[in-house]
Amino acid sequence: MRMAYLLTSLLSILALPVFAEDSAPLKKGDKVIFLGDSITQGGGGPKGYVTLIKNAFTEKGIEVVNAGISGNKVPNLQGRLEKDVLAKKPTLVVIYIGINDVWHGAIDPTKGTTKEKFEEGMKDIVDRIQKAGGKVVLCTPTVIGEKTGGANKLDAKLDEYSDITRKLAKELKLPLVDLRKAFLDHLKSNNPDNKESKVLTSDTVHLNEAGNKLVAETMLKVIDK
Repeated sequence: MRMAYLLTSLLSILALPVFAEDSAPLKKGDKVIFLGDSITQGGGGPKGYVTLIKNAFTEKGIEVVNAGISGNKVPNLQGRLEKDVLAKKPTLVVIYIGINDVWHGAIDPTKGTTKEKFEEGMKDIVDRIQKAGGKVVLCTPTVIGEKTGGANKLDAKLDEYSDITRKLAKELKLPLVDLRKAFLDHLKSNNPDNKESKVLTSDTVHLNEAGNKLVAETMLKVIDK
């Protein structure tokens, strides 16, 4: 009987999620870093999504750091991870990347990021953050054009890269903020004229006030439990 009890207890322990601690709520003194490109950099403006989240965390005593740099792709994040992220000892890192990896490649194939390099780079970033003691939330890229029904030139490619991020979140047992889905769902209901921009973006990519608000609200559902 004792052996059966011990076996049952061991199986129960093994069944626990590997990163169950990642679901622990943020608390006073914690530090959240938002890592990304110009969308994240712009998110630090007065009505940007990083600022909105920072305001939501003010009373909780949670520090928010903007680590977005214009033009960045996954390899750029890898290159500056130590200086801009790990050295700051974050509790949580929210990674929102992928637009330039796709967009730059469409303009010049030598300047984008292949799907293989995108996946390998993301794994490397996550691994280094976790080894330094930080938790990670992954975000899918949003849009390059706001037309509905897959009518934008790079929709199919963005979906492929979004699927890579979704797969990594599942494999690595990480929280996922599916911004791609949130944007497509919103545009389906709120873009009746099938406009290329001005619903959630100012220029097909960078967020306007409504886009920043949607990103903040979608992220907070995952990171502010």
